[in-house]
Amino acid sequence: MNLRLPRLSDDQSAPFPSPHLALRQPDGLLAWGGDLSPMRLIHAYRSGVFPWYSEGDPLLWWSPDPRTVFDTDALHLSRRFHRWLRHCNWKVFADRDFYAVISHCATMPRHGQGGTWILPEMMDAYSTLHRLDIAHSVEVYDEGDELVGGIYGVAVPGTFCGESMFSRKSGGSKVALAALCRLLHERGVQLLDAQLHNPHLASLGSRSMPRSTYLEHLARGGPDLSRQNWQPWLAGLPASALA
Repeated sequence: MNLRLPRLSDDQSAPFPSPHLALRQPDGLLAWGGDLSPMRLIHAYRSGVFPWYSEGDPLLWWSPDPRTVFDTDALHLSRRFHRWLRHCNWKVFADRDFYAVISHCATMPRHGQGGTWILPEMMDAYSTLHRLDIAHSVEVYDEGDELVGGIYGVAVPGTFCGESMFSRKSGGSKVALAALCRLLHERGVQLLDAQLHNPHLASLGSRSMPRSTYLEHLARGGPDLSRQNWQPWLAGLPASALA
């Protein structure tokens, strides 16, 4: 382990090191150790920090610079996708089956990845946050009521920190992302944190934000999301309404 990298205290309420102290290479690596307790995770996300590690590695904490984010009113979907969406008979739900979403995110094969960072202890930790009304999911079901796409993440005041999304049918994750952005924007949440850049997110309208600006945004706070904010969608929103 890099000797410059701080080890977190066993005290779950202990503050994280300043994100400005994170390494440049690898970008954003801030600290190691600690645990995935609810108190630690809540403090991490409100501090602009998130856990990310692979099986066999120590628990690693990150705060990259720049940060990849979506403005919730600026998701880019192609005209072709909008045309398809107008005739789509799928339905979107919120918090209907959080564990199914995180399970699919953990097991869905991904191009260029030989494994997953969503380990069993990660699934347990975020499922606990869901029961505490802090982590949430959006699910997309087809006409046969089969789960075909979804996204999950952590809500902090003024921001939703997206963790992962999946598709079992073409367009499933895009519908989930569009639904999440619409819900967040309607509730006054301006920013969807996507953490790290990749070309797929960029094609959907993500942008880079300096870490200092992201931390200032977190410090300002804003609307927080509890399960009651998701209530209108618990009965299912037609995906065509998102077109």
